[in-house]
Amino acid sequence: MAFVIAVAGKGGTGKTSIAALTVKYIVDKKKKPVLAVDADSNSCLGEALGVEVHATIGHLREESLQTIRGGGERPGGMSMEQLFDYQVQQSIMEAKGFDLMVMGRPEGPGCYCAANNVIRKYTDKLSETYSYVVIDNEAGMEHLSRRTTHKVDLLLIISDPTVRGIKTARRIDGLVKELDLDVGKHVLIINRVTGSEGAELKKLAESFGLEVAGLVPQDQGVFEYDLQGKAIVELPDDSPAVKTVYSILDGFNL
Repeated sequence: MAFVIAVAGKGGTGKTSIAALTVKYIVDKKKKPVLAVDADSNSCLGEALGVEVHATIGHLREESLQTIRGGGERPGGMSMEQLFDYQVQQSIMEAKGFDLMVMGRPEGPGCYCAANNVIRKYTDKLSETYSYVVIDNEAGMEHLSRRTTHKVDLLLIISDPTVRGIKTARRIDGLVKELDLDVGKHVLIINRVTGSEGAELKKLAESFGLEVAGLVPQDQGVFEYDLQGKAIVELPDDSPAVKTVYSILDGFNL
């Protein structure tokens, strides 16, 4: 089974950048097959990884439903489940050193529960063929309350350098325990630290019972790459963000 790493945090903390750098770390240092899963309905992981997204789970689900409801032709008389299974397999995007699966935004009315359930099912199923799975969850805590984050070996909770961010991280940490989720280890990473505030925020987080894995400095390169629409994984090895994230991940038995 794969070693599963999930990334969580409130919006605007840079969690997708950390998820992308985690994929980059595994490709560079572990050199084993990794599945990147964008479980955020506001899909951005593909851009951070430099992959053009041609299909999403949400879109495929709507397509399958329309085919069945409209009496459309199904290849080989497949059932809806077989058809959808085939489409999901075809939708996985291959890149250099990793594959990508994207939830996306369902086009029809209703909540994201169905697409989330599909992500869960196929993450479990596909984890048998990958050494690592990295999941970029949607912002906030809804994915936890829906139990879409499960069977996780390492949960990285990302905060920005603010008291509000640390308090949100504490709530996420508390929800993991309250729901008794199957998470092996969960740690906090404080992102975009610019100065001495990092030490104070680390102290505050530890007073809340949070384990702080590290402080990632504000990196002008990340800002410029975002501004130019360039993939975060193309950052040079001497980038402060890359060096720090690599150093943090070196501390785990991945």
